[in-house]
Amino acid sequence: MGDRFNFARLGALMRKEFIQMRRDRLTFAMMLGVPILQLLLFGYAINSDPKHLPAAVFDQDQSTFTRSFLAALENSDYFQIVKRAETAAEAESLLSRGDVQFVIEIPPNFSRDLIRGAMPALLLDADATDPAATGNAIAAVNILAGRALNHDLTGPLATLRQSNPPFQLVTHQRYNPEGRTQYNIVPGILGVILTLTMVMFTALAVTREIERGTMENLLTMPARPLEVMMGKIFPYIVVGYIQTALILAAARWLFDVPMVGSLTLLSTVLLLFVAANLAVGFTFSTLARNQLQAVQMAVFFFLPSILLSGFMFPFRGMPVWAQWIGEILPLTHFLRITRGVLLKGNGAGDIAMDVGALAIFFIAATVLALNRYRQTLD
Repeated sequence: MGDRFNFARLGALMRKEFIQMRRDRLTFAMMLGVPILQLLLFGYAINSDPKHLPAAVFDQDQSTFTRSFLAALENSDYFQIVKRAETAAEAESLLSRGDVQFVIEIPPNFSRDLIRGAMPALLLDADATDPAATGNAIAAVNILAGRALNHDLTGPLATLRQSNPPFQLVTHQRYNPEGRTQYNIVPGILGVILTLTMVMFTALAVTREIERGTMENLLTMPARPLEVMMGKIFPYIVVGYIQTALILAAARWLFDVPMVGSLTLLSTVLLLFVAANLAVGFTFSTLARNQLQAVQMAVFFFLPSILLSGFMFPFRGMPVWAQWIGEILPLTHFLRITRGVLLKGNGAGDIAMDVGALAIFFIAATVLALNRYRQTLD
């Protein structure tokens, strides 16, 4: 072998590496798929200025002025009135469950007091658990309030057309009045960390056995696939609860995150969320041929989870197709549950839909994991 640098040898080694890269189809697909996925998500799905946010109206006046104001809200593109509440309790429930982002409450004598120049108050309740989702909309409504009724203030009422609106716009940022991002980020971190660690750890479970040569021991054991799966998963459930305790302690004592709901309820739902992610990781471990592939699959699952769940960017700011994908991911529903329980004090009825979505995902992932493991046994 010569001492001089040989370009022919270099070319041969490079060809060999490309051949190996082509044969490892999963790694090759990840090298192409991850950049394309990031490009599509950041280019099309991510939007830090959400529009058409769902709003409910509790209009006790039903006058021309209120209709004009509501029309101006919708024309701003930031608000989309999806529900007209009949009672204050219904409006409160819609906001608490997260069905709407805003509630506009108009008092019964709004038009009479406006004509008299009594400066009636109009209330805008905003779900501020995610300040980024409501900040621009609140700024927009403050601007349009000064001119929303100009078309109706004519003739004798023209004197009411001033630089300031002829009514008071009272804005309440509910559940996070100071607009602190910690109230939104820290509870979300709980779901993100559990998703990453649970999927990653379990994805290595079976592939580690194969690479270490201990898979044969599992195959010869008189254990059913469900028993093996549960034996792999249960220790990580304990780890997940330890992580949760540490994060909640830090949220309370370091970041002053309010915890107005039931921690017992949250802990119960946590079991379902952790189990769902562990089932996903176990499925990946049956698909991968080595630990590198298992990690790659886990990363490919984690990337859309963190981007499309509403953790980093407002969920309602994404296009409809991205929201559909986000609704499939367990992290999306767990973030709603965690923020709802901790910040809003939601009960079991308020989070039932999201718990149901987690249960469906868990069942589907478990069935897939068991079927894949049976194939591995064969």
